[in-house]
Amino acid sequence: MAQLEFASEAPAAVQPALAARVRGASWQLVLLALTIANASAMRGVFSPLQEVAESDLHFTDFQISLIQGVAASIPIAVLSLPVGRVTDRGNRAQLLFWLSALWTAGTVGTVFADGFWQLFVARMLAGVGAFCSLTVAISLTADLSAPENRGRALIFLSLGNMVGAACAFALGGALLGAYAHLPPLLPGLAPWRSVHLVFAAASVVLTLLLLALREPARREITGANAASLSVALGMLWERRALLAPLFLGQVTVVMADAAAGIWAAPVLQRVYGQTPEQFGGWMGLVILGSGLVGAILGGVSADLGQKSQVKAGILIGAVVAAALSIPGAFFPLMPDVTSFAWALFVLLTCGAITGLVTAAAIAVLVPNEIRGVCLGAFIVIGALIGFGVAPTFVTLISSAAGGIRYGLAITGVATSIAAALGFILALRNAAKPLAA
Repeated sequence: MAQLEFASEAPAAVQPALAARVRGASWQLVLLALTIANASAMRGVFSPLQEVAESDLHFTDFQISLIQGVAASIPIAVLSLPVGRVTDRGNRAQLLFWLSALWTAGTVGTVFADGFWQLFVARMLAGVGAFCSLTVAISLTADLSAPENRGRALIFLSLGNMVGAACAFALGGALLGAYAHLPPLLPGLAPWRSVHLVFAAASVVLTLLLLALREPARREITGANAASLSVALGMLWERRALLAPLFLGQVTVVMADAAAGIWAAPVLQRVYGQTPEQFGGWMGLVILGSGLVGAILGGVSADLGQKSQVKAGILIGAVVAAALSIPGAFFPLMPDVTSFAWALFVLLTCGAITGLVTAAAIAVLVPNEIRGVCLGAFIVIGALIGFGVAPTFVTLISSAAGGIRYGLAITGVATSIAAALGFILALRNAAKPLAA
């Protein structure tokens, strides 16, 4: 196989230009972080409001699980690989703009959805744009940073993701309480719909900012011919000993985080007697704090692991974080709200670490020509299993286990154990040569 041509191995005459390009990329990294924050907020704002929406629309838990899970997972599974391929070969800046327009349209559609299928399609649009944007943003970040700094550069995206999710809970809960007493933004608009309208307006502004983003030069080219999708998939297959357990680790982390993100608010309302106005603020702080701590620890551990003598040592942080997430998964069973919050903080922090480390590992260990397809494949499987299965799986377990809190805890613990095993196997297999 051809060797990766890292920028640090470029001729001496080219090095100053590369260094200048990296130094001038900071504002673009900030813009990418804002875009991911926007995507995360548009995807997540429905979660703190779902109990109110469920009551308003007379839906069941099962219907909500389909809207929150399957509605996002199926189109993502269909589009992620094509988006990944365009990411590898096309203009990523333009692609990101249109994805942002897509999730904005989905948020607007949520405002006016008047039945199950209308809301299903609206959340589908919001989800597909948000999830597919991660592939594009990670690829852009990889070309805006040097390999040895890539873990820290990805902190921008991880922070953006968590800031957006935190705003979804904190601002979403606060606005829901406000519109319960204020006139609706439009005649007859329910408070939860007014909240989505505010978020949609903010998304329009942030989408327009993407017109300033420019396509960076691509780095780390192997010289291999990955012109067709079949060739790209073949190159991924050669790396299956590393990628298969890495898929297992990250997809099960997605399952735990997706289940927590969707069902934490209903548990707080049904078991702990909290309202969105009461838990929105501190849940936002938990999400933001876990994202900040997880991003920093994940970025630093990825860079330290990459510089270590251990083969694929970049994954060490993911192994440790996945193991620590197991006790955090018991958060729905905590005796009070305070311990609930701290246990959830541990789970989400570990999820942020593993997510960033996995993205950094792909950005370092996978050639540029197939990086987008690899990320797209991760999102396909993550969407189908993590978001398509986990939310509904919780409801099915809950009926047998005695309540939503028990179904959520069982799902979180089981997937956290599977994640730890997957990352351990990926770290071990990374030392093996590529499969024939």
